[in-house]
Amino acid sequence: MERQDIKIRIGTTGDAGRLLEIYGPYVERTAITFEYEIPSKEEFAMRMEKTLEKYPYLVAEREGEVLGYAYAGAFHERAAYGWAAETSIYTAWDQRRMGVGRRLHDALETSLKEQGILNMNACVACPWKEEDEYLTRNSLEFHRHLGYRLVGEFHQCGYKFGRWYNMAWLEKHIGDHVPGQAAPRAFWEIRDRLHLNKEDPWRSNS
Repeated sequence: MERQDIKIRIGTTGDAGRLLEIYGPYVERTAITFEYEIPSKEEFAMRMEKTLEKYPYLVAEREGEVLGYAYAGAFHERAAYGWAAETSIYTAWDQRRMGVGRRLHDALETSLKEQGILNMNACVACPWKEEDEYLTRNSLEFHRHLGYRLVGEFHQCGYKFGRWYNMAWLEKHIGDHVPGQAAPRAFWEIRDRLHLNKEDPWRSNS
């Protein structure tokens, strides 16, 4: 059967329940996130609201079914880090390796570029020595495939499921770094020019 278009739209707190359904298995079954407990729907909605004060929070859907989500946040709170953003992407368990993550990332990158963000930073959990049933190197390779480069790795800094895991930092430059750099804009300032939730420019028939 031919795959239907994937639409990328701006997430709302009304999506919190479905996004928790997507996120929950990563908390319970993997070391991809170092969170131990699935947050409440209220807590998750508050996190979304906080993100949307300045950064994109995007949702991928097909025929009304939410397949995954992606968002960005501050790399660090100090003012000089304002041109860098940390990114996160999660897809539904049955949508892994189906192209949804790539579509979300492309839309996220476009949004951040429009804001004037120059650096995309990803904090990726990775095995200490060998892959196991909780964590592989797939996420690391996913980011490398998208043009990120490894800039550092912290060893045995995360403990979950009775095992120690590493954390790698990767970065991707998406703009020119120049003197007199203009300050980044908040996502709400540029969202209309992206035409999200309207005639979506980020569609795929693949």
